[in-house]
Amino acid sequence: MQHNGEQGETERPHLGVGMVGYAFMGAAHSQGWRTVGRVFDLPLAPRLTAICGRDGGAVRAAADRLGWSHAETDWRALLDRDDVQLVDICTPGDSHAEIAIAALDAGKHVLCEKPLANSVEEAEAMADAAERARGRGQLAMVGFNYRRVPAMALARRMIAEGRLGRIRHVRVVYLQDWLVDPEFPLTWRLEREHAGSGALGDLGAHIVDLAQYVAGEHIVGVSAMTETFVRERPLLAGASAGLAAGGGASGTARGPVTVDDAAVFTARLASGALATFEATRFATGRKNALRLEVNGEKGSLAFDLERLNELSFHDDTEPAVSAGFRRILVTEADHPYLEGWWPPGHALGYEHTFAHQARDLVHAIATGTQPEPSFADGLRVQRVLAAVEESAAKNSSYTPIPALDASDLEV
Repeated sequence: MQHNGEQGETERPHLGVGMVGYAFMGAAHSQGWRTVGRVFDLPLAPRLTAICGRDGGAVRAAADRLGWSHAETDWRALLDRDDVQLVDICTPGDSHAEIAIAALDAGKHVLCEKPLANSVEEAEAMADAAERARGRGQLAMVGFNYRRVPAMALARRMIAEGRLGRIRHVRVVYLQDWLVDPEFPLTWRLEREHAGSGALGDLGAHIVDLAQYVAGEHIVGVSAMTETFVRERPLLAGASAGLAAGGGASGTARGPVTVDDAAVFTARLASGALATFEATRFATGRKNALRLEVNGEKGSLAFDLERLNELSFHDDTEPAVSAGFRRILVTEADHPYLEGWWPPGHALGYEHTFAHQARDLVHAIATGTQPEPSFADGLRVQRVLAAVEESAAKNSSYTPIPALDASDLEV
């Protein structure tokens, strides 16, 4: 394991990070920023400079708990701070565009949680702002952390190397069950004006990006169905945190759920490969089950987030007498991201993806190269999500995805 000593800390320039939001994703991103410089040798030393939230007492407590030096109650204060070079956005989707565009225009680098925005129009404006800022030396990245699972990065590498040959099928599901109880309160994730969409944007954004990333090609059209199973819920009486919340007493007022509870869709990739997707927060007994399988002419790869240190691989070029899926334990030093961690066989977890995300972004900033996924990548995902909603509203009619070209990113 590599550590950065005191001498290295003083010699390397610092990268001051300012974060907006301190709940579930804020805690996860904080873990990544706290850890990354103690594991990987970085060209810049990240500093947890300031964290921002509207509740002064709560954000000060979060700063102490999560390791931030200062607390702010207005995100605009981060833009005025000379000791903040990067703004990390971990807020609900309705504020992503305003904060990201203002931060880029103020000369800050930006990391924005997924999905990029609540609408294609907002995502287009953000991608335009990122392209303009890139010309001035500022960089922007979307936080699709599952790309940073070592097994997923290895799957992408193997497919790019041709180990599966031509891709025929991609199938991905993301299943949770935290909304099964109809008395779970009406949090912001269930309101379109804050979340944009429901399981589609929350879970579907992840699997759309992951499918395109692993397969190495884009989705060109979809046919979809969505459903809202519980259409009214108790109004929220307490604070929400992550996937939990405090509800009111029985018989309190209720409000409408204005997003989907589940989305199911088929898709075609640019090569002609077929893909299937399912995203739901009503899969009873499934807490965070993300599964992906890719079938090609020469083999298959399969991944299960609940066994995230493993990748299943079938090589169809082997003799049938000995062929079959075999487990690859993705913990070797030459596997993606593993050079800084533990000896082979010592497993990593969910939180490590955020350290890997921070590592990649720091290197991109230091070298001036475009980090991935870019805001343009986030816009592509947003267009797929919009096409899913359009298809579902039109009796599952096949809906093409508009291509992303230079005219979409006005400098």
